[in-house]
This record gives sequence, structure tokens and C-alpha cells, in this order.
Amino acid sequence: MLADSDLAAIVLTLKLASLTTLLLLIIGTPLAWWLARSRSPLKNVIGAVVTLPLVLPPAVLGFYLLVLLGPSGPLGQLTESLGLGLLPFTFAGLVVASVIYSMPFVVQPIQQAFAAIGQAPLEAAATLRASPIDRFFSIALPLARPGFITAAVLGFAHTVGEFGVVLMIGGNIPGKTQVLSMAIYNHVEAMEYAHAHWLAGGMLLFSFVVLLLLHASGWNRLK
Repeated sequence: MLADSDLAAIVLTLKLASLTTLLLLIIGTPLAWWLARSRSPLKNVIGAVVTLPLVLPPAVLGFYLLVLLGPSGPLGQLTESLGLGLLPFTFAGLVVASVIYSMPFVVQPIQQAFAAIGQAPLEAAATLRASPIDRFFSIALPLARPGFITAAVLGFAHTVGEFGVVLMIGGNIPGKTQVLSMAIYNHVEAMEYAHAHWLAGGMLLFSFVVLLLLHASGWNRLK
């Protein structure tokens, strides 16, 4: 059976994944639109920065976030001057780290969906005197819906499975920053394999359902 600390870790993980996914959809949508349509020379640079978490070891990303958000880091000094305090080892710090770490899993599917629309539907709407904002909300967003579904599912699932980044930036504080992956690690370290099986088995089932949903939503057609 699950202990109270395990239930708290599950609730915290779901809260973290939900908030991260929502923020990524808000931040990632205009970014993906720009990447899909821009001809700026900075496009490749911005695209590489967004994609960097895919190849960067999580511990490295977590370490540099810890340095930047710490008391001696520029972002840490900024948050302190704004009265927000320091973000490391807090839930807010986990959210910041998760948004950065999961960003490519949200931005890339939306970018691919926007790119697949092509110019024809948007040009047709322009001939009917639709403004750029109208074209975006009336044409681009509905046509890109499969990309948004894929992005939301991938962003949520990737955040749920985080380990290295959350360990570096959040530590392992029960009820505060201890997420599901950390709870599994704690049980394995204590040789409490029965508890670890409950949590790991749930993660395995969750991962399978995520892949099933992605294939059902036409993920392969977006790749």
C-alpha cells in the first residue's frame, strides 16, 4: 500500500506537471509560431536553445539553474530584490526548472503542426480581409490542434518523469519538493521494493497510456 508520503509525492507531481504544461502551452505557442514562420537569422540559434534540454544531461541543466537562481546568481539576486526570495528548493523553483527542461517537448510538436499548415489557408483568409490575429485564432490554431494535443501530453508526461533536474534544483524535501521519481528512488535506496513496485508500476502504466494516446492522436503524422 502507499504511504502518506507517497500520496503527497503523487499529488505534488501532478500539480507540478499540470502547472508546467499550462505555462509551456502559453509560452510555447507564440514561440512555436515564430519558429515555424520566421526567416530571421536568429531562428536557428533560438531553435537550438529551445532544443538544448533534449541533449543536455539533466544534472548539468539542473546545476546551472541552481547557480543562476542561487544567492550569488544574477537571477537569484533579481528574485531577492523583487521580494520573491530564492527559488532553489522551493516548488516555484521546480516549476521554473520543469518549464525549461520540458520546453522542447511542447514547442516542437506545435511548431511542426504550424509548419504543416502551409501558406494557402492563411493567404485565403487574408484575401477575405482577415487580420493576422484573426488568421491565427480562426485558421492556425484549429488546424494545429493535433500538435497541441501531442505537446500537452508529452509535456505533462515528461514533467512527471523528471529526476535529475528536480533533484538538483528542488532537492528531496517531503511534502515540498519530493516528487514521484524521488519517492521511488528513496524506496529503492531503503530496499523497500514493495513500495517502489507500486509507484514504478503506476509510472509504467502511465507511460504506456501516454504512448497509446499519442499514437491514437496521430503523433506519427506530425513527425
